[in-house]
Amino acid sequence: MTGPELKQLRADLSEAIGRELTVADMAKLCGLPAASGTVTIRRWEVRGPTASAAKVLGVLAMASEHYPILDKFDIFDRHTIAEKDRPAQREKFREQMREEVRRRLA
Repeated sequence: MTGPELKQLRADLSEAIGRELTVADMAKLCGLPAASGTVTIRRWEVRGPTASAAKVLGVLAMASEHYPILDKFDIFDRHTIAEKDRPAQREKFREQMREEVRRRLA
């Protein structure tokens, strides 16, 4: 994940949860300390986040329709789920991810 991609992710997650995410919010989502987290996020928005932070953000990105559901989370294309039910199941999953983002920010 590059710095500009992280900035775009912040905008996309803001759209997904219905409120603008600040740099401090992104720091909280990444589990960074309150004192230095905003500085770290601003630096990452230029250079890109660490690999471990990029993994966390990649999972949280699934809350937005702009990002694919990662393969290890994609249980919707299995034969056990009827094809007509798959879109609703995907949307339900994305809503669960949005709730997770909101929970982490609370």
